Amino acid sequence: MEPVEEQQRRPWVVGVSGASGTPYAAAVLRGLLAAGESVDLVVSRASRLTLLDETGIAFRDAHWREDLATWLARGADGKPDTFAPDVSGVRYWAAGDLAAGPSSGSYPAKGMMIVPASTASVAGVALGLSKDLLQRAASVTLKERRPLVVAVRETPLSGQTLKALVALDEAGAVVLPASPAFYAGATHIQDLVDFVAGRVLDAAGVPHRLYRRWEGELGGGSSRGD
Repeated sequence: MEPVEEQQRRPWVVGVSGASGTPYAAAVLRGLLAAGESVDLVVSRASRLTLLDETGIAFRDAHWREDLATWLARGADGKPDTFAPDVSGVRYWAAGDLAAGPSSGSYPAKGMMIVPASTASVAGVALGLSKDLLQRAASVTLKERRPLVVAVRETPLSGQTLKALVALDEAGAVVLPASPAFYAGATHIQDLVDFVAGRVLDAAGVPHRLYRRWEGELGGGSSRGD
């Protein structure tokens, strides 16, 4: 019989805020699941409106597994059934459930990623407001000294947001702007989305193959085959 420690589930908490950029969240979730990681998902109320606007998908508490599978199967270009995700490793927590597992430091999580992170969520976490489960889970992650990756998606950034991001950096979070790079030879919008998602996973130490890494050779990206 396996020891209790080996049987215990230790997920990554993924918080999806209301910022534009739901394809980034989908790519990160697919990457975590492809790496064999367990995921605890928190979808804010505002992010449901963004998801509906950007994809036409309604995320419903009572049908979250079906809606999640539909969302993760969708490509960044909007084409359905581009991917075939296995969402069996995901556990969903309602954003208003402040008694949920990730709200406690004793809950065994590896860390957290906020993808995308709105300026409101950035400010809330920096101030320790904990107005919903996303903010509370992020605060718990910081106080427990676990990895927290904040993929902020906003432009331009105001002085107040910059101050909040500095506060998060000083608290130990990784501030990761959702800024796609082009040296990897992107030929499709999915490539740009996957680059950002890959950098989020890099910051968390999760292995993936979402983008071509820089190898010190100029022009390597332009020679990539389709």
